[in-house]
Amino acid sequence: MDKASPASAAGNRRPIAARGNVLVQRFSAWLARIGVSPNAISLASIVFAALGAAALLEVDAPWGAWLCALAIVLRLLCNLFDGLVAVEHGRKTPTGVLYNEVPDRIADSLFLVALGYAAGLPWCGWLAALLAASTAYIRTLGGTVLHAQDFRGPMAKPHRMWLMVAACVLAPLETWFAGTGYSLRVAVVVIAIGSALTCWTRLRAIARQLVAGA
Repeated sequence: MDKASPASAAGNRRPIAARGNVLVQRFSAWLARIGVSPNAISLASIVFAALGAAALLEVDAPWGAWLCALAIVLRLLCNLFDGLVAVEHGRKTPTGVLYNEVPDRIADSLFLVALGYAAGLPWCGWLAALLAASTAYIRTLGGTVLHAQDFRGPMAKPHRMWLMVAACVLAPLETWFAGTGYSLRVAVVVIAIGSALTCWTRLRAIARQLVAGA
């Protein structure tokens, strides 16, 4: 990701094992070959997030949660391919750093706020969105002062999104077989608490490095 930073060094890119997958590499090469902009891929993640959030709010329709889970996966694929096209295939742009970060914050907020409303805990969805944005702010702040971003969890973006995928897949099954609705509630609470803990762990790591380097 880090599409415009002169240092797309390992320390400033989220470690993603899927980058080394042969099919992923071939598809990203095809996207670059046909001229797809990495910025357009980043913007597409917002579209998937909006569609997924809208689907999730259809709480009376089981397919809504499953469509949301699919939208989250597509959003994460956008996050993977925008960086691959930009960095590995030389399509970085001067504004790439903005497209790398801003759509992510919007997509996170759309998904998490919708999760809160679908779970019947709207305040927790808003809190989770705020804390998720805070984890990203602290990460980029660390990159500014230490010249290397810290992607540690326990509730970094991939953790938040995959937990939400699991909850969206399970929620309709839980309703059918148990008549309960805990999956979405547990997910939004865990994401909020985990994001708060992630803020603390990242701040503590930054502070330790600043003190050690003083």
